[in-house]
Amino acid sequence: MTRFSQAFIPTLKDAPADAEALSHKLMVRAGLIRQVGAGLWSYLPAGWRVERKVESIVREEMEAIGCQEMLMPVLQPSEAWEKTGRYAIDELFKLEDRKRAPMVLAMTHEECVTQHVAREVRSYRDLPLMLFHIQTKERDEPRPRAGVLRTREFTMKDAYSFDRDEEGLARSYELQAGAYERILDRCGIRWYRVESDVGMMGGSGAHEYMAPCPAGENEVALAPGYAANVEVASAEAQAVELPSSLDAPEEVDTPGLAKVEEVASHLGLPHGAFIKTLPIVVEGRGMVLVLLRGDHRLNEIKLRNGMKADFRQASAEEIEDRLGPVGYLGPVGSGLPIIKDAALTGNSYVSGANKPNTHLRGIDPTRDFEAYEMDVRCVEAGDTAPGGGTIEIEPAIEVGNIFKLGTRYSEPLGATYLDESGKERPVVMGSYGIGPARIAAAAIEQGADERGIVWPRAIAPWQVHLVSLAKKADDEERLAADRLYDELSSAGVEVLYDERDAGAGEKLTDAELIGCPLRIVVGRRGLADGVLEASERASGTEHKLPVEEAAVQAQALLRGDG
Repeated sequence: MTRFSQAFIPTLKDAPADAEALSHKLMVRAGLIRQVGAGLWSYLPAGWRVERKVESIVREEMEAIGCQEMLMPVLQPSEAWEKTGRYAIDELFKLEDRKRAPMVLAMTHEECVTQHVAREVRSYRDLPLMLFHIQTKERDEPRPRAGVLRTREFTMKDAYSFDRDEEGLARSYELQAGAYERILDRCGIRWYRVESDVGMMGGSGAHEYMAPCPAGENEVALAPGYAANVEVASAEAQAVELPSSLDAPEEVDTPGLAKVEEVASHLGLPHGAFIKTLPIVVEGRGMVLVLLRGDHRLNEIKLRNGMKADFRQASAEEIEDRLGPVGYLGPVGSGLPIIKDAALTGNSYVSGANKPNTHLRGIDPTRDFEAYEMDVRCVEAGDTAPGGGTIEIEPAIEVGNIFKLGTRYSEPLGATYLDESGKERPVVMGSYGIGPARIAAAAIEQGADERGIVWPRAIAPWQVHLVSLAKKADDEERLAADRLYDELSSAGVEVLYDERDAGAGEKLTDAELIGCPLRIVVGRRGLADGVLEASERASGTEHKLPVEEAAVQAQALLRGDG
């Protein structure tokens, strides 16, 4: 299959200086990838083998649910993107051809595939329909990081479902969800499905498939029977002890104390006894105050979704002009529209008085100002989940996502069909993405040890790493290794055969780094005893394989029969 001496596997002793994620470090060190530019990577032969294996599993599971493979271009006219409103997305690469026609480099393919369906589907008899492709995507990522986890060019599997109604979409959605579960199980990674925000994709609902690991760029709220991305998670806040209530707010001198922690220390109160006042400027509405408990963080996605409008933070000049000095802001007497977080319960809080060096205590949110209540905070570890369990927060890599798009794309792009009565109706859509590179990176993050990668068997670049410790081409151990290599290759086993003119230490170190499931070492000492030394990478279990039966027993170990 592959002789190391002829292969392009440039392993390294040290990781790149800028590498932080474990998968980034190990993929470079093991010779799987090399960087071309910021967020741009080449997959070297070993890395591409892993990518292709993940893609093969994805293809099998897509085809098993009746999803048909096609291929759509990355370069597309901008017209459809303008119709759906997504042309304005900052991360979308935009360009012009030599005729000055506006074009885009697609980050997803909803527009393209919907145009095809709009032109070809006419009747309810043409539905349901599911299509997918595995294609390069381009994204003008502002902060590429973590190796292949956050890049500007990447490969994705996108699938799209087209149904007559929401009931049909629900069936397609569950078919895709089941396929995703099987894909991730077969790839050998730990995962969970969580509720998520629809984001730029739009639609009525979404779930993400998360692989827990320290390098994850997402935070997931977990409790028994509950899992959600922190972006959309809701929970009952932990209780906080408030001071005694007052008949009306009272001023408190707080000279030079502008931060919650400073005033809390001065008054001897917990941070949760304070109202955090955040002025924002909402498109088309002007300045609005958002109120949170002092120990809570604003969730901008929940706020944006709740208002159904975009916003920005107010500038210091705007705040001082409309409200008061920064650091002493509060809702009482502000004269501004107010959104109050739902966790801001109780009747005795402290907040700024909208004048220098002064706070108010004894504020009752139900008495002292009018506000619209909304859940706009980030859940915290220790909160109570909807099912009653205690929330834990865990970092995770998003490896896949599924969206109920509804008619988000079919209506602006004219994808309709005639129902049984001859009435024209919009096609109801779903979108389903999964990232092979992210699955590979997650497998590394979850399985690696201090010596290198530990691949799940299904996506390992090779099944066996065969090491010859021979010093000369005609040594007994080299001849024995050659025979085993031929026997395993003839049996269809994927073998990386290290017959390089290199030291035993270098060969064994590279074998641990690359992380194939089974390592077999052919050395003089073992041959003297009539055995070859085998080691399972995941468990470290060692085996003595009789020379004459080594190929058969190695295959048994790979099947899990050993």
